[in-house]
Amino acid sequence: MSAHTPRPETISGLVETDQRSREIFRQIVDGYLTTGEPVGSRNIARLLPMALSPATVRNVMTDLELAGLIYAPHTSAGRLPTERGLRFFVDAMMEVGNLTADERSRIEAQIRVAASNRNLDQTLTEASALLSGLSRGAGVVVTTKADVRLKHIEFVRLDPLRALVVLVSEDGTVENRLLALPPGLPASALSEAANFLNARILGKTLAELRGEIGGQRALMERELDALTARLVESGIATQAGPGSDRHLIVRGQANLLDDLRAQEDLERIRMLFGDLETQTDVIDLLTRAEDGDGVRIFIGSENKLFSMSGSSMVAAPFRDAEQRIVGVVGIIGPTRLNYARIVPMVDYTAKVVGRLLDGSR
Repeated sequence: MSAHTPRPETISGLVETDQRSREIFRQIVDGYLTTGEPVGSRNIARLLPMALSPATVRNVMTDLELAGLIYAPHTSAGRLPTERGLRFFVDAMMEVGNLTADERSRIEAQIRVAASNRNLDQTLTEASALLSGLSRGAGVVVTTKADVRLKHIEFVRLDPLRALVVLVSEDGTVENRLLALPPGLPASALSEAANFLNARILGKTLAELRGEIGGQRALMERELDALTARLVESGIATQAGPGSDRHLIVRGQANLLDDLRAQEDLERIRMLFGDLETQTDVIDLLTRAEDGDGVRIFIGSENKLFSMSGSSMVAAPFRDAEQRIVGVVGIIGPTRLNYARIVPMVDYTAKVVGRLLDGSR
């Protein structure tokens, strides 16, 4: 740790043991989260619960700046929290609010309506759009496709050596995977392989189907010729590509354009849109929220994905009927997200999605 980097215990000691420092720091953070604007010593002195002069406030602000919690965006300006300061505020000082009964009812009702048609994609898309509307940020959902239960499979020949494997799931989603065909495969082998698999596929995941077919090798060899048997095994072994078992849904990116205050804001949002286009990186970041129960908060350059755009993400995992974590819901926005309001919103949405997935009503 360099001589210029404040130690965590210094930061904690400064804010937690000194009520004045704590209140001044809170006013700076609250002002930033509300308006995005720097907060000056005169305004803070008027807002504090104790009587302090602007000069005293400025002295405390100097200490907070030396601790790395706040900074001056330009000369003679007020102060803004640093990313380090925001992290300290979120971890040590933030008082998480509660959702209103109306907000809970709205989340529950909208997701339940989307879930009534038993289409998982529509349910998660509604959850993403709902979070976007409530937060004025971008709603994001990532979920695994590995455990989707299948309904039907087809092989569609593209040319003599390639075919598409078309997987239709019980929730109505369709996935296409490219498959290399054995040389000399007759046209009838595609329908024979599909018939063999469709007799066993209903309600099973791809992994379960692989296990069953693996245990029926002798039966498969009796019913099918060698080339068709190879086609069956290849059709259920093929992968859609790296990271393909993850599905990303993003809704409400346009919300991020609503409150731009300067040219730098526009450039930051352009960078964020570029980040969202790079789906693999967003999925990797969301997947990190699966590491535990509850809500995770990622602030600015703490993660590589948002290091240039200066954005934040609040995310929480949800579980299926077997209590396995199968996805994550979240909100992406500027670092001045209203964390105290958004944390319970994301947490409750994840719980509602989980209850619908495990059949609880």
